[in-house]
Amino acid sequence: MLYALICTDKPHAQDLRAATREDHLAYLKAMGDKLKAAGPFLDDHGGMTGSLVVIEAENRDEALAIAGEDPYARAGLFETVEIRPWNWVINNPEA
Repeated sequence: MLYALICTDKPHAQDLRAATREDHLAYLKAMGDKLKAAGPFLDDHGGMTGSLVVIEAENRDEALAIAGEDPYARAGLFETVEIRPWNWVINNPEA
């Protein structure tokens, strides 16, 4: 099943995001085919304010574990993380 991880940064956390970005990107790349899509949410000025990560996981517990191991999460960047099952209907390259 696919899960959307909807992550919102804590206020004024740009320095923390920048300091952990390289490890975060390496973590996502190491997920291989389990990672379906990922990218930052932006404010009106192009600053990063959170993340959307779409992953394949067996169940919510696995999705939660993957989210918790993200270097951003381990560094305390996120104010909230919402994990929602997601059905990729339009433009799914695997459909």
